[in-house]
Amino acid sequence: MAVILAAGLGSRLRPLTDLQPKPLVEVNGTPILYNALRNLEAVGVQKVTIVVGYRKDAIQYACGRRFGGLEINYVESSVFDRTGSAYSVWLARDTLLSGDCYLLEGDVFFEEDALRRLMMADAPNAAAVAPFGSSMEGSAVVLSKDGLISEVRLKQTATNLLSDGPALFKTMNLIRFSSFALRMTIVPALDELIGSGATKAYTEELLAYLIEKRGLELAAARCDDQRWYEIDSANDLRIAERIFGTQALG
Repeated sequence: MAVILAAGLGSRLRPLTDLQPKPLVEVNGTPILYNALRNLEAVGVQKVTIVVGYRKDAIQYACGRRFGGLEINYVESSVFDRTGSAYSVWLARDTLLSGDCYLLEGDVFFEEDALRRLMMADAPNAAAVAPFGSSMEGSAVVLSKDGLISEVRLKQTATNLLSDGPALFKTMNLIRFSSFALRMTIVPALDELIGSGATKAYTEELLAYLIEKRGLELAAARCDDQRWYEIDSANDLRIAERIFGTQALG
């Protein structure tokens, strides 16, 4: 199973997102969401829950109830314009409680092999990571010697790469959680977080809480050689189109 977060406004990609949701923005002719769904199907996923909000009808029309061999279900957020991505994760908690699950953000364009790295990780819970590049910004993670994510650092930029601190890695917003961790740790933590009023928290803040406060062991599935990009702005889109060019994915 998989959950894809696709409810946000995508305001930084305007005017491209004035009439369509960010997950349907195309990278060299392929919608971001289609790329994710095709890759999930390729690694054997059969059921996907998409959390929708902004321009939800466009996503439901574009993907339908089946996409290739995938069964698609939808969870709707009525407060997408004033909540963070962790709230969207919480809305999908019924799916999360149904078994092992992939969690994806709906704005990441990536190769199929990144999911296979998650599958092959020698740990029940794993997140795809890659070196934090000079063109990146946002959250970053620090890895322990045994390959676990030991720390989540928010609001990082290229200037942080110049410090004498540990190497920084970017989470690719592709995560695999075990049924046990979801049932015993993650969903209860989500209930606690949202119940406390932290409805504007982002997924990265949830991960930081789970690792630092709830003792979740999250392995880093290194994807240093994989093509991928998180698309938040028009400049990100240009970078993604450059990275993927006309080469086939897979």
